[in-house]
Amino acid sequence: MTLATSRSTAGTTPTIATATQGSSLADVLERVLDKGIVIAGDISVSVGSTELLSIRIRLLVSSVDKAKEMGINWWESDPYLSSRTQQLLATNQQLLETNQHLQTRLAHLEAELKSLKAG
Repeated sequence: MTLATSRSTAGTTPTIATATQGSSLADVLERVLDKGIVIAGDISVSVGSTELLSIRIRLLVSSVDKAKEMGINWWESDPYLSSRTQQLLATNQQLLETNQHLQTRLAHLEAELKSLKAG
């Protein structure tokens, strides 16, 4: 998309010409994903001079390849976004059950040891 700006020598207001060639949504999306786009904003809620709430918003829109070039790859290590999620949840459940079983067994052994010392 090419924009041309021209100034009139006699007038005081600049004019902006329209795009010289049309761009489809697919073209624009391809450019955004290829180059990336960052949208940033700050929101703060204050009463008088006291700040009650501060929110910083950062949004990056890019392709996966472009994000990896920038060193952003958090989705690769997030267990909820990987195909191994179900496997990890099952393993976690097994570990919790084993831990519970061992705690019960330890409590029985401690009770038996206590009764042997008393007797």
